[in-house]
Parts: sequence; structure tokens; C-alpha cells
Amino acid sequence: MAEFVLSAFADEGGKTIEEQIKALKTNGLTHIEPRGINGVNFSTYSVEEAKELRKILDDNGIGVSALGSPFGKIEITDDFEPHFDLFKKNVELACILGTENIRMFSFFMPDGETDYSPYRDEVMERLEKFCDYSLKSDIWCCHENEKGIYGDNDDRCLDILTTFEGRIKGVFDPANFIQCGVDILSAYDKLAPYTEYMHIKDARFSDGFVVPPGTGDGCLKELLTRFKEKDGKRFLTLEPHLKVFDGLASLEKEGGTADQIKEVYTYKTNEEAFAAAANALHGILAQI
Repeated sequence: MAEFVLSAFADEGGKTIEEQIKALKTNGLTHIEPRGINGVNFSTYSVEEAKELRKILDDNGIGVSALGSPFGKIEITDDFEPHFDLFKKNVELACILGTENIRMFSFFMPDGETDYSPYRDEVMERLEKFCDYSLKSDIWCCHENEKGIYGDNDDRCLDILTTFEGRIKGVFDPANFIQCGVDILSAYDKLAPYTEYMHIKDARFSDGFVVPPGTGDGCLKELLTRFKEKDGKRFLTLEPHLKVFDGLASLEKEGGTADQIKEVYTYKTNEEAFAAAANALHGILAQI
């Protein structure tokens, strides 16, 4: 039976690292998946900055579950080499922060394309370069399903994870699957053998809006009940997406404006929204 370890994209709870650590501690979370810190994406950190961050986290008893990287979140037609060079540096940063996981993606498809098959070979070649390089340092690429990328549905995620079985692990994001019209529980059963950890983010099929965990169509109670059947420590990484937060624009393909997070529930601050998501997660875990 799995031992759940709670992590979060803490940039949704605060901008500075001090604010993020406070959000984690206040809400009973022990790990962070660093993404935006002090107004910049962690992937651009220098080695010295990463070492300084590691000391701050260690001093506060906060571990790192994975790098919340943007790798694979460029167009499949974009130049890959500069992206790959930055990835190589981030493998070193992962080692510095003491995590063996880098969250990554499988490249945006051209706008308007509905048939992704012509791009499959290029996707797989790029993913192979990622995983072959990272595994030399015992760092795992962990593929997340995401809207608009090659692996946006369960079948293409399965294609990736079986093609790179033993070389790439899976990250299961229920809200992203909902926004792609994918049935959650059947997708989980299909991808369970390859799923390393899970994002806690819920959404509604009716409009695609992200809502607090357990209030949407993500079947989170049943999903986590099934996920708990796996062995070992398993990270649950909270990704609230309940309120527009600093740095969102750098994460989304279309610019990340306020229109891309519909604030269905009203929260005065990002801290309040983060706490609401954390409380909802704790409530689900108490039930199972």
C-alpha cells in the first residue's frame, strides 16, 4: 500500500520562496515542486542559485518532489537544441535539489491539427534525447498529460509510456484529462502501471473550469483509493489553479491571462485559494 507524501506547486500560494514555504507549512505539506520562485521560472536558475535554494529548503525541512519544469512545452516545430541545452542544465539542478524527478511534456501540436500521427516520430526522438541524457544522472523524466500536446489523452500517453517503458514515468493530472474529454477512471486503470505520482487538480466536464479538489468530475476519492494500492512513497502534488497567480503567463501556450483560469469560487488572495485546495485534499484523504 502506498504512503502518500504531500507536495505542491507553491508558487500558487506565494511569490517569494519565504511565502511559499509558509504556505506549505501552514497547510501541512512537506515537499515542493519548484516552478516559479521570486518571479522567475526555476528552470533558469544558475547552479549557485539552486544551491542557495537547497539550503533554504533544508533549513525549513522542505523536500523537493520533482522539478516543475517547462520541458516539452514548446511547439513540435520549434528549434529543439536550445531547449535541450537548458534541459541538460536542469538535470544538474535536480541533482542539487535532491530529487530524482523532472516533470515534462510531449510538445505542443500545431494549432488546428487534429491528427497528431505525422508528428509522432519527432516527438519520440525528442523524448528519447531527454530520457537518455537524464538517466545518466539517475534522474527520471516524468511525463504529464496536458492540453494540446501529443500526450493529451490516455491513448497517446500510453503510447509514450509503453514506448519508453523503464525510461520515462507518468504523471497523472485528472483536470487536464477532463479538459480533453477523457474518462478519468478508465484512463487511470490504463496508465496505472506507469504512473509515478499524481497532480491534485479537479475540473468539470461541463465547462472545463478548475474547481477545488473533490468538487469536480475528477473522481478524486476513488482515484486516490486506487492509487493507494501502489507500493512505496507516492507524491500527491497540489496544483490548485483556483485563482490567477504570478507567473501564470509563462506557463500557458496562449499567454496565461486571467481568462485561462476561471475563478468559479471567490478567494480574496492566492494564499486563501491555496489553503482551500489543501483543505479539500486533506478532507479527501481523511475519507480514504
